[in-house]
Amino acid sequence: MAFTRKTRREQQLQLYSRERFSLLLLNLEEYYFEQHTANHIQNKGGQNERKIRGSLKICSKSVIFEPDAISQPIIKIPLRDCIKIGKHGENGSNRHFAKTKSGEISLIFSQVYFIKEHNIVAPYKIERGKMEYVFELDVSGKVEDVVETLLQLHRASCLDKLGDQTAMITAILQSRLARTSFDKNRFQSVSEKLHMECKAEMVTPLVTNPGHVCITDTNLYFQPLNGYPKPVVQITLQDVRRIYKRRHGLMPLGLEVFCTEDDLCSDIYLKFYEPQDRDDLYFYIATYLEHHVAERTAESYMLQWQRGHLSNYQYLLHLNNLADRSCNDLSQYPVFPWIISDYCSAELDLSNPGTFRDLSRPVGALNKERLERLLARYQEMPEPKFMYGSHYSSPGYVLFYLVRIAPEYMLCLQNGRFDNADRMFNSIGETWKNCLDGATDFKELIPEFYGDDVSFLVNNLKLDLGKRQGGQMVDDVELPPWARSPEDFLQKSKDALESNYVSEHLHEWIDLIFGYKQKGSDAVGAHNVFHPLTYEGGVDLNSIEDPDEKVAMLTQILEFGQTPKQLFVTPHPRRITPKFKNFSQTYSHNAPMADSPGEESFEDLTEESKTLAWNNIAKLQLHDQHKIHKEAVTGIAVSCNGSSVFTTSQDSTLKMFSKESKMLQRSISFSNMALSSCLLLPGDATVISSSWDNNVYFYSIAFARRQDTLMGHDDAVSKICWHDNRLYSASWDSTVKVWSGVPAEMTCTRRQRFDMLAELEHDVSVDTISLNAASTLLVSGTKEGTVNIWDLTTATMLHQIPCHSGTVCDTAFSPDSRHVLSTGEDGCLNVIDVQTGMLISSMTSDEPQRCFIWDGNSVLSGSQSGELLVWDLLGGKISERIQGHTGAVTCIWMNEQCSSIITGGEDRQIMFWKLQY
Repeated sequence: MAFTRKTRREQQLQLYSRERFSLLLLNLEEYYFEQHTANHIQNKGGQNERKIRGSLKICSKSVIFEPDAISQPIIKIPLRDCIKIGKHGENGSNRHFAKTKSGEISLIFSQVYFIKEHNIVAPYKIERGKMEYVFELDVSGKVEDVVETLLQLHRASCLDKLGDQTAMITAILQSRLARTSFDKNRFQSVSEKLHMECKAEMVTPLVTNPGHVCITDTNLYFQPLNGYPKPVVQITLQDVRRIYKRRHGLMPLGLEVFCTEDDLCSDIYLKFYEPQDRDDLYFYIATYLEHHVAERTAESYMLQWQRGHLSNYQYLLHLNNLADRSCNDLSQYPVFPWIISDYCSAELDLSNPGTFRDLSRPVGALNKERLERLLARYQEMPEPKFMYGSHYSSPGYVLFYLVRIAPEYMLCLQNGRFDNADRMFNSIGETWKNCLDGATDFKELIPEFYGDDVSFLVNNLKLDLGKRQGGQMVDDVELPPWARSPEDFLQKSKDALESNYVSEHLHEWIDLIFGYKQKGSDAVGAHNVFHPLTYEGGVDLNSIEDPDEKVAMLTQILEFGQTPKQLFVTPHPRRITPKFKNFSQTYSHNAPMADSPGEESFEDLTEESKTLAWNNIAKLQLHDQHKIHKEAVTGIAVSCNGSSVFTTSQDSTLKMFSKESKMLQRSISFSNMALSSCLLLPGDATVISSSWDNNVYFYSIAFARRQDTLMGHDDAVSKICWHDNRLYSASWDSTVKVWSGVPAEMTCTRRQRFDMLAELEHDVSVDTISLNAASTLLVSGTKEGTVNIWDLTTATMLHQIPCHSGTVCDTAFSPDSRHVLSTGEDGCLNVIDVQTGMLISSMTSDEPQRCFIWDGNSVLSGSQSGELLVWDLLGGKISERIQGHTGAVTCIWMNEQCSSIITGGEDRQIMFWKLQY
């Protein structure tokens, strides 16, 4: 996991540099300003006087001395505990604090911390009582400036009000930044062009480091004010893959840059002092990336996840990323759900629903008795009400889980102490039980529980984490009986996360954390209400004038935890699960889900050939073409054996064309009005055509004559569909009608009577319709850009989605009926989730797409210009443009094996296409 790798990199850097100092030795909200090579003189003037070589570091709230010898502890002296700062030996009779021009600085104080003696990470040792330390700077000429700085910072530390302290330290910091600028000699090339420079802070967990940001035409730079941990951080713009605006302390000041596609750990996280600086830098990098990287949205990831191209783990990582969760910000660390509820059994049964936690409820609502107590308190509480006094994710909870790999972070957060041994992360089962029963414990998990690195479960660093009340030392985390080892625990946790049960219910948890149940009345109904300060927009820090109140509010926000940014405002669609198998031991987070190998049936082979065809759809080649109409072709139908092609046209004719002889065999006219579509009935005996004269015509191929006429509309019939002896007709009269009845045989003397079973009323004219595979659902597209999804079993509208500006040209269900794709005059391709009606993906072309076919992942569309476009919906891009007609492509047909395609166009031609692979 990212945090694990991050801490490991830091440990390696310290190992090679032998530097023990880190920003984690500072207090929260403290800055490291400068360092000076110096000696710590012990027993000054005495017989045992000795000099310890090291580095003196000046920070906003403390002085830190790091000896070169790792056997010696790091010394930290809080400035607020200083009694006197000045020249060694000065009596200070007239002044409490004094300036000096000698090479030695004297600090008299009442408290000192000793840290990392022998380079061992352990709770800080504290020595109290009045004492004096003397430090001798190598460059004596700097002493006066250093003492002046220390006196100034001391005055800030001793101010009564925390807000005044923060304001003074901020003023000192801004003054230092204003006196410096980015060193242009750090540019990688003399030809680089500077585009922008501003002040910012580099954000790492619990600490920030001020400096200067600089962006050129090729690189992004950050130069720390203190030169730590290195003089310049440089990122090549060509390597950038993702960039996100971030909230930092609920303020729109953060920017995170990634040079990888899937890693949660970024290459740099910057916090700006002004939102405009952040936005300007974002705009420049985003403009650069437009030509290199496709932008990803929550909806595009949702589509990939639904269709099995992202695992549950990968999808949750992407949602966390989009919701401002970052491993650089512990108050917004990525949040993952508890999945397993059984930590007692000897064997873990992932086929038993009882093994799993109820994902439709927040942790605080899993225990009914506890929930009743919380609700009773909630009812009596004055506004603003909240159900839970603690959050499900906070810096303390993150480090509770990670203390074994990030002990210095825990010490930083808790003022140099580990937590009480009995409150540590001792046991998986105990932690789950406390989350179920504890009065204030509602925490979820972190990604590490579903990763590959077991180090957070094992005390590899041999840390002394204390002794529990029973006498046992805190060591490795106790695993449940069903886990043979830490590796086995993580593997089974991953298997559980990717199981069918979780795939079917994960959307319910997403609704709580990232979705519509996060806020408002839906959150109240789901028992999912946290403290108002945890929500984005819960407080406007800029409106708080009292500096003390503002600092206290910000501290509470950062330490209490923050609710993720809301990504969805409607119910999240379910995952498409029928083909899913449980993940095997070969599961990888980086690999898409796939069916387990098994016995192949004919159906499997057919599906395999379809998949192969769609994977090669961009290799489509024109095989033949014929101009058989006098106006635009409007419909194509093909006999089962593929030998006869039937087409309709705005020239009012139905044509029958022989694919084998390449000859026109019949031309039939029913009226002088355009025909709009056609289809073949099962058995290939009858062709049905819809007409602008308000009628539907039945033509008998065997008897070569009109067989029947359905006069069912008050305006032009725009599209027809047929399934199981039912006819579905769409019309400009604002209706879709469902008819039953079999057309009369020509040997009968009586015409068949058609009964109307249902009338689906619209507000405006209907231009296109389509059925799902089972004919239980119908989708219609209107003149005003609305897509409607209907339940045919009840003749009721399920969803109405206004998603196009202008006429909807074509619509179709995906093969599994989970999604609808629509195209319009506005050039948009929109993917809609059938279950929720949510618009989950939208792509745009520079011209209308008049018709299309798709397999749920890829689309082949016919454009206004005559090109055929291949769209990669999951990749969010047009992957191929194929030259075709000289006018708009108006209709398209594909055979069941997906190997043969026929298109018709405004150029009056029909074109025959074949896949070459």
